[in-house]
Amino acid sequence: MDVILLERVAKLGHMGETVTVKDGYARNFLLPQGKALRANKANLAIFEAQREQLEARNLERKKEAQAVAEKLSGNIYVAVRSAGETGQLYGSVAARDIVATLDENGFTIGRSQVELNTPIKIIGLHDITIMLHPEVEATITMNVARSEDEAERQAAGEDLTRRDAFDDEDEAEEDELSIEDVFDNPDEVVIDEDGNVVAADESTADAADAASDMPVEMIEDREQIG
Repeated sequence: MDVILLERVAKLGHMGETVTVKDGYARNFLLPQGKALRANKANLAIFEAQREQLEARNLERKKEAQAVAEKLSGNIYVAVRSAGETGQLYGSVAARDIVATLDENGFTIGRSQVELNTPIKIIGLHDITIMLHPEVEATITMNVARSEDEAERQAAGEDLTRRDAFDDEDEAEEDELSIEDVFDNPDEVVIDEDGNVVAADESTADAADAASDMPVEMIEDREQIG
């Protein structure tokens, strides 16, 4: 179907242009939304008679959209979702979720204005484009995380989709282990120049063997040490 655009439509054309679109797109969106008229001589005459009024209305809407964009652009919103160790969401964050989030924060946006081709399926920081007007857009960031704490870590630049990100805390605790934490008889333990644990008797040797990755050298008695 050929239609005359009454305003600029992204990826389609500018006000006043005659373009060819699918019948369903015209009937279900362009025509009922007042964005276009069927292309014929009568409607072309109507458009020309209303051009100045349409241009003035478009300019006013553009100014309103720019005012909203100034308040919206750069904002970061947190979405807490369940996810696996690698960050894959068990559900997703879709356009309707973003619309709901913006509504909660005082911005009324339609789902068609959210530029999201596929739902978000992984944690992290995701930039989303919001089309406030055919000529005005705003970019927000959705911080998708498993908790508010993780959202703060991601905002600080940490990548929580890495497997080792979940082991950092445990490794830090292991690094802090002292001899007293590992051996029942710490006085009978000697550490040589290479950092190896040298055990003075069998019971201490068993404890040393059970320690994390500490190498152990078994010896008979103290006289053999060193």
